[in-house]
Amino acid sequence: MDYAVQGTLDELGTPLSRLTFVVFDLETTGVSAGEHAITEIGAVKVRGGEVLGEFATLVDPGSPIPPFISVLTGITDAMVVAAPRIESVLPSFLEFAEGTTLVAHNAGFDLGFLKSACAAHGYPAPTHPVVDTVVLARKLLTRDEAPNCKLATLARIFSRTEPCHRALADAQATVDVLHALLERAGSFGVHTLEELKGFVRAPTPEQRRKRHLADTVPTGPGVYVFEDERGDPLYVGKSTNLRSRVRSYFTASETRPRIREMIGIVERVRPIVCATALEAEVRELRLIGSAKPRYNRRSRFPEKMVWLKLTDEAFPRLSVVREIRDDGAGYLGPFTSARAAEDARTALHEAIPLRQCTERITPRTRRSACALAGLGRCGAPCEGHQSVEEYGLHATAARRAMELDVTPVFSAVQKRMERLALDERYEEAAADRDRLASYVRASARMQRLRALTVIPQMVAASPAAGGGWQIHVVRHGRLASAGVMPRGAHPTPFVDALVATAETVVPGPGPVPAASAEETECILRWLETPGVRLVQVDGTWSLPIDGAGRLKARLDRAYRSSEPHQAREGRPTR
Repeated sequence: MDYAVQGTLDELGTPLSRLTFVVFDLETTGVSAGEHAITEIGAVKVRGGEVLGEFATLVDPGSPIPPFISVLTGITDAMVVAAPRIESVLPSFLEFAEGTTLVAHNAGFDLGFLKSACAAHGYPAPTHPVVDTVVLARKLLTRDEAPNCKLATLARIFSRTEPCHRALADAQATVDVLHALLERAGSFGVHTLEELKGFVRAPTPEQRRKRHLADTVPTGPGVYVFEDERGDPLYVGKSTNLRSRVRSYFTASETRPRIREMIGIVERVRPIVCATALEAEVRELRLIGSAKPRYNRRSRFPEKMVWLKLTDEAFPRLSVVREIRDDGAGYLGPFTSARAAEDARTALHEAIPLRQCTERITPRTRRSACALAGLGRCGAPCEGHQSVEEYGLHATAARRAMELDVTPVFSAVQKRMERLALDERYEEAAADRDRLASYVRASARMQRLRALTVIPQMVAASPAAGGGWQIHVVRHGRLASAGVMPRGAHPTPFVDALVATAETVVPGPGPVPAASAEETECILRWLETPGVRLVQVDGTWSLPIDGAGRLKARLDRAYRSSEPHQAREGRPTR
């Protein structure tokens, strides 16, 4: 007779207390594993809470380290000039990590560079089990305990080691974070590696309990609104398949802490079926902007955009404002922050000697000039040294620079940067570069927006699934109507009916007179996708010949090569 025997812990899984972890961190020259290189590797081998060994080395990346990275990490070209190359370091690290479970904070980033290095030098990709402390922290910590899951934040709570963007110190801090998180996971009955993996992937009880909310949601494109018991919007999203997207919120794939928190209080899901994916995207933006659901982060406050205004007065000046008025003034923007608008204003002042005082001046006004007049940066209309007509030439040049031709401002700031660089005043030159970038990017954005918003009506179409056509009516940059013309239908009566039932749009003042800048940019992205055809255009769709777009591309390339701004999720910007 066979008797059942109780399984041992080894048969149930691999106990975490017996696992050997290699907690590692990489410093790099940028954020792309395909384009950038490793500059430092730091790792700590631990088992059962005991440190078994450490691995640390600088790595010669084979190319100059961008100044931004050197400031962030403290690693300079001089420090790595005698360091080994990655092909010499990689075998030693792989041997150090052999047979262990790898741990990293935002493991996808570090593993991406590790796999890229292995592929480049003929080593198989690592197949180690991996634990990501970012994912684990999101599962185990509440917002009250940790406002975010950056390593610096978690280290302040769980570690005596302060992360400093040096590989070994960051790895040591991650060890303490790992131990604290594993201890907390134990209170949930997680004692083996297999249980840990299942725990991270498992949906919460609230997610399981509320799966039925997705049952009545239709398929097809549209917008979904999560509402609380009072019917107030909690979160607004869009999808090309509403039911599939809403269902995903109630599965283990949804790990965002704020969304899981939202699932705990949601009581219903309200679907809004749309004719096309573009209509869904636009409706999402409008709903977020009007309802401001507390769990949406993007697009909640379109009214907080700021503009740079050339005032409409006898002696115009540049002013940062939040509201566009029908007063004949010139505008540049929108900017996402007042700081960016200030930067653009400084760039314009470098090229055009507009007054920078804030008092209203009339031809009869007389007051003492400021220091800018003595420096030749202002013609001192306040002292009567410039007539309205003479000053008006500068105002006209400023308006042209804001709306049509960025070349004068670009040339003036570039010359100043060159002078500063020759004097080795690099930080000031970098500040001027950032101001110029703010100006050029805002100008390019506004010119692109205005090119569409000045058109009273545009009808465009793109191929739809099943052989039909998605047709949209756009008026002054606002989506006025959307529909799908079936395959084989005659286009003329369908388009005529769509135009006849489209929203009436009365434009207001400024570069975006009928919709938010984000809505118009959504429409522009759709218009620029392959396959879109223009059906009707009232007017001309064009950009200024001396517009900012050509210079924006040049600036963007310079930024990509020197300052990788993309943040590593869960960690400070690298």
